[in-house]
Amino acid sequence: MLQTPSASIESKASWVVALVALFVMLMAFGAAWITAVALKDIAAEVDGVRAVPALASALAWLGSGIGGIMMGRIADRIGARWTVICGALMIGVGLAVSTLGPPWPLWIGHGLFIGLIGLAGINAPLYIYVSRWFDKRRGSALALISSGSYLAGAIWPPMFERVIANFGWRQAMLWYAIAEIVVIVPLALIYFSHPPEVIHPPVATNGTAVKARVLGLPSNVVFGLMCCAAVLCCIPMAMPQGHLVAFCSDLGISRTVSAVMLSVLLGTAFLSRQIWGAISDKIGGLATVLIGSAWQAAAMMAFLFTQDEVGLFTVSAAFGIGFSGIIPAYVLALRDLFPAREASWRIPTLLLFSGIGMASGGWLAGLLYDHFGHYAPAFAFGVGTNILNILLIGWLVMRQRSRARAALA
Repeated sequence: MLQTPSASIESKASWVVALVALFVMLMAFGAAWITAVALKDIAAEVDGVRAVPALASALAWLGSGIGGIMMGRIADRIGARWTVICGALMIGVGLAVSTLGPPWPLWIGHGLFIGLIGLAGINAPLYIYVSRWFDKRRGSALALISSGSYLAGAIWPPMFERVIANFGWRQAMLWYAIAEIVVIVPLALIYFSHPPEVIHPPVATNGTAVKARVLGLPSNVVFGLMCCAAVLCCIPMAMPQGHLVAFCSDLGISRTVSAVMLSVLLGTAFLSRQIWGAISDKIGGLATVLIGSAWQAAAMMAFLFTQDEVGLFTVSAAFGIGFSGIIPAYVLALRDLFPAREASWRIPTLLLFSGIGMASGGWLAGLLYDHFGHYAPAFAFGVGTNILNILLIGWLVMRQRSRARAALA
């Protein structure tokens, strides 16, 4: 039967799938936070060079983005269930390989297994998959599942800190490898069935597909600008996430308190992301990106002028509020502006560019620290890229609003 225009594909099952996807993301992204908590411990094994563990985290982000393009298409053919299962197994392998020590086993374990095959099989496919269970509250659903990485950051760092302090970072990786496989594989088998959204074939005229324009520009030009913007906002986004524990310990704050501060940053991000999701359903994805990016820039600047423990807790919470809504808002904007049939390559490609930004930000922060001996130059560079992002997204938002006004005139 054909659906009426007012019919919705959303149901209680849609939210069950979204919640399960959130939990899968929580477990999958937990693997990446071990290196952030143990950054100084791992660096101590390579003469204190922080760029080595920072590069491992960067390679995981970069690998996730590159592999996500391939895994998005594979998930379209065989189903997200199987890419998620493969990803969970490969994350476990990557953690085990990483325990062989820095630098090369750590880089290979994170870049190839955790990133390129592991997170790539989970992150991008689940964005696409869950978006196809929703039409009315898609922004809220995307905000929910994308919170998995931040919920992981809120829950796991204090636990990892205790395990690392008592048993070492290698043992923490091995134990977590077993836990995430045991949790993710059964959930994927049980819950990730075929989504309800119907993907229509391209509309053709005289045998030739109609080339769409977006915001009055060629569609791929707009898409390219959004990908560039994703790099620019994710560079500063990655810096406090990957280096907050080390940054605070440099100021004399204990690693235990620093890990709690990272949890506050990411816990705030998780809670506020749900609000951002509701906002994006009202005002649209691009406008949400603009507001979140401006907030992130302000909080990033505050890190440059804050040195005390109470102030850093406050700034960390503010930073979590700012950046948390940006990535799912990008995905929502893609689904709003481009046809559903293009989601399987546009969403992973944009996530690749956001991964490039995250990888660059985390690695550059370590590199600039090693050169200058403190984090201020890295954070200042992050503020600069954030301002460029605001200018670019602001221009797209103005074009969107002017065309909307013209359509109503």
